[in-house]
Amino acid sequence: MTMESALAEASELVHQEQQIDQYERILSYAFSTNNIVDAKIFIDHMLSEVVPPVVSRQVLQTFAQKLLRLEPDTQKEFAHCELAQIQPRVDSFEKHVLFIREKLAELYESEQQWSKAAEMLSGIDLDSGMRVIDDTFILSECIRIVRLYLEDDDAVNAEAFINKASFLISNRQYEMLVLHYKVGYARILDIKRKFLEAALRYYDISQIEKRKIGDEIIDEDELEQALSAAVTCTILAAAGPQRSRLLSILYNDKRCSKLKIYPTLQKVYSERILRKPEIDAFAEELKPHQNAVLADNFTVLDRAMIEHNLLSASKLYTNISFAELGTLLGIPPHKAEKIASRMISEDKIRGSIDQVEAVIHFEDDKEELQQWDQQIVGVCQALNDILDGMARNGMAVPV
Repeated sequence: MTMESALAEASELVHQEQQIDQYERILSYAFSTNNIVDAKIFIDHMLSEVVPPVVSRQVLQTFAQKLLRLEPDTQKEFAHCELAQIQPRVDSFEKHVLFIREKLAELYESEQQWSKAAEMLSGIDLDSGMRVIDDTFILSECIRIVRLYLEDDDAVNAEAFINKASFLISNRQYEMLVLHYKVGYARILDIKRKFLEAALRYYDISQIEKRKIGDEIIDEDELEQALSAAVTCTILAAAGPQRSRLLSILYNDKRCSKLKIYPTLQKVYSERILRKPEIDAFAEELKPHQNAVLADNFTVLDRAMIEHNLLSASKLYTNISFAELGTLLGIPPHKAEKIASRMISEDKIRGSIDQVEAVIHFEDDKEELQQWDQQIVGVCQALNDILDGMARNGMAVPV
């Protein structure tokens, strides 16, 4: 007997209980043969008008349960087949589609196919008007999708769902979900190379005082990783006042002295020049996106270290030639000039460029302080001269 004739006979049964029993026997046969063609015929029939909705929902629920007993590859083939066929009537089978997508996501996640797992979950209609969906479920699904996309460093898709979660995150009853949200948001900023913003959020996470939220324990290692990530992102961030302030905060945080990255933090904070072996050691701790190649053919790390060393050089030298600066930074002289020019224009360092002599002149803040001190000394000296003149003329001088 063919699948079509078996289904036709089952549809002619009068009682729904008999129909369900017969359809389930046919279903068991289809699964036992692993015949995807028969499975498609079966699903088409169950979604047709000849099958009452009560019967089709019951039988498709059995279909979903039997899927879990199949081999992973067969399970995926059958599940994708069902999702494709059920799509035109998805509103009538939302719970069923939710179950299938959840199970497929778990399967892909177990195989470390992170983006595929995220795509399965993102196909769930979380804004459905056909049923009431709990905010906790929506928030947890969004954050789970964010986490999965971030496993593949996909910040674009992750950001769409972190933004969706942000509308629900204000409710303080979701403490653990709020923490996962903060971690996801920090990682998105990190991947997008918004290092200073990411560092601030990582540091905020590292300062969590609670060690237990609900039934979940906050791992000390995870807090240390957040602190280390804050240090890394701060070092990679563009030079400027905000970065300097955050460097100071991290340097004075006693917890940082225990980090493997601390020697680098110490040198960056002290504005000391970092040599190639030290930069290479730091590079080993970076994630791929933190060492990506930029439009100017420098890596993210290269740019951060060149800017740092140039800033450090401005504290050591009154002036330096392009050639000497290039040697110091490990780059060609013309690139050293270009970077120095940009940093001067962005007010990251104080100085001027003499292109005729091929020399950079640095302006030290100490010169301004010395001028200020001299002005104060001049005012005090002038005041003393006035008081001496008053005394010589017999005028009373208040003491």
